[in-house]
Amino acid sequence: MSLRLSTVILPIRRWHEGGRDQWLRAEQLGFHTAYTYDHLSWRTFRDGPWFGAVPTLTAAAAATERLRLGTLVTSPNFRHPVTLAKDLITLDDVSGGRITLGIGAGGNGFDATALGQEAWSPRERADRFAEFVSLLDRLLTEGSVSHEGTFYSAEEARNIPGCVQEPRLPFGVAATGPRGLRLAARYGQAWVTTGDPKLFEDGTPEQSLEALRGQLERLDKACAEIGRDSGPMEKILLTGFTPEANTVLASVDAFVDFAGRHRELGFTELVIHAPIPDSAFAADEAVFEKIATEALAQLDS
Repeated sequence: MSLRLSTVILPIRRWHEGGRDQWLRAEQLGFHTAYTYDHLSWRTFRDGPWFGAVPTLTAAAAATERLRLGTLVTSPNFRHPVTLAKDLITLDDVSGGRITLGIGAGGNGFDATALGQEAWSPRERADRFAEFVSLLDRLLTEGSVSHEGTFYSAEEARNIPGCVQEPRLPFGVAATGPRGLRLAARYGQAWVTTGDPKLFEDGTPEQSLEALRGQLERLDKACAEIGRDSGPMEKILLTGFTPEANTVLASVDAFVDFAGRHRELGFTELVIHAPIPDSAFAADEAVFEKIATEALAQLDS
């Protein structure tokens, strides 16, 4: 099974002070896709520079030629399907059809209350996510959409001419629970996971692999329930949140070992964070670039 290697570039640099160069370098290094986080602010980066995902990706689309681009992930926390659909259709057009939308239910971080609302309960978050994804699917595939839902409404929302990619740009649905996996089975061209968060600090690599195997099995089941073969679906692992987080980018050999074990499970794409000094994503830039250019060939040798 072939494996793709992608990266995440956090939107923390001014465009003309290294931001543009990072996206160009990602293309030069041969990454399959370069993603960015879609947050208003995030964790330890809250009090520093943090730019918007859609404008950043639009600029990256104009600066690059071949590199796929996307979000990991967009959520309903501060997005509405109608306005998001318009942005995505525009972004897909500017990029010439190189956009993947990573989409998830979101969490209780800073985004959850930034618009002044109370943080949603887990049930409401799941309910909103289900309605959000189904309406966004319609908005990206139909020229005019009206919808009166529990959480979101649309009144003759026009999205002409639609996406460059047909029937719409691909969704990478981030999910591990039953309801989310059913959404991934129904709407996702890809499935996204970060592993089991309960194992991040105290788990072992073996326990993490077993947890991921269970997630993949549940995805298979969710697809089978609607008569879909999960085989062709892309399976994306966003690295950096498993027990190996501090070692996976330590050397090419360490990454190849990690990649081989996860390819055997069935993952088709691994995503590594572009290094950020003095952060949870600190890594040797030279090793990172060597992994980008040499690891997959070494994995297949």
